[in-house]
Amino acid sequence: MSIAIQDPFHILADPKLSFLATAFDPVQVQQQFQTQLFYRSERLKAIEIQAIRVIRYKPQRRCLIEYDVLIEHAGEVRSMTWIAKVRSKKLDRSCYRLQQLLWDHGFGQDSTDGISVPEPIGVVPQWRMWLQCKVPGILATEVISTAAGTELAKGIADAAHKLHRAWILPKRCHGIEEEMAILHDRLSRVIVQYPHWQTRLEQVLAQCDRLASSISSNLICGIHRDFYPDQVLVDGSRLYLLDFDLFAGGDTELDIGNFNGHLIEQSLRLLGDPNALATQQAALSDRFIQISGEATHHAIEVYTTLTLVRHIYLSTQFPERQPFTEAILEHCEHRLKQPSLVLR
Repeated sequence: MSIAIQDPFHILADPKLSFLATAFDPVQVQQQFQTQLFYRSERLKAIEIQAIRVIRYKPQRRCLIEYDVLIEHAGEVRSMTWIAKVRSKKLDRSCYRLQQLLWDHGFGQDSTDGISVPEPIGVVPQWRMWLQCKVPGILATEVISTAAGTELAKGIADAAHKLHRAWILPKRCHGIEEEMAILHDRLSRVIVQYPHWQTRLEQVLAQCDRLASSISSNLICGIHRDFYPDQVLVDGSRLYLLDFDLFAGGDTELDIGNFNGHLIEQSLRLLGDPNALATQQAALSDRFIQISGEATHHAIEVYTTLTLVRHIYLSTQFPERQPFTEAILEHCEHRLKQPSLVLR
């Protein structure tokens, strides 16, 4: 069987992912998919592999592989692309089950509110992979700064609220204490890299500690925990939520603050003005407060600030972002002086 195979990362040279060798053999893939996977709750009767592509890779940890397939379903032959998520350590069954729960409980393709997740297809244990359908759309990152950005931000607030109200019990919790532990660790690394900023960074961290003490965690519902524009696909009026790897019990305001913190960083780095997307930020926050209650306002502001401070560290991890590290630090210092963040 001669098909197109694209592996620009040469992942099979990675000893931690060598178990994927047969995942690039179309005959083996066809056999595994036909015996292991389901589509719309039905066993696949026929399947043909047309192309295989590695689209993302994190050395020794994980990768994403796309499979173009022809399947027979309900008497029709359909051309589809499936995305396989692979981890080097073990099969991530919990993420697959979570996505399956969401799909079955209001986040399906035909949900009337236009908020969905990609359809989960199944797992292939020997390759430590689970698969989902590739869905159409463009990343919210590409839309949020356009004229449609304000309405999109309101829709994203609705999508976050729907996820929070799915009442799926998470296996882990992540509250303000865990968030601050991460922030302390990350800023300590920045101090090692930029010792001349030690005093400034320690002052920022002390102010973040005071902010954190002004809110209390409410861990009764599941949150995305890694919510930012690249985690939302926009297909006309339909939104798809992506990547629930960090799903946990936590504060609903963390998702909104995380999203807004990313918007500020994106504005500063790409548009040269941290306030360039302020209208979209306000639309997201206002809509979420409208449906969740005024009591969420302060915590959203706190989590927005903590997310932005975390971006001081994140900027040091990418060569193209390192020129913006001090600008992010300066904006954090400025933000921490704003009256809206006076402790309540």
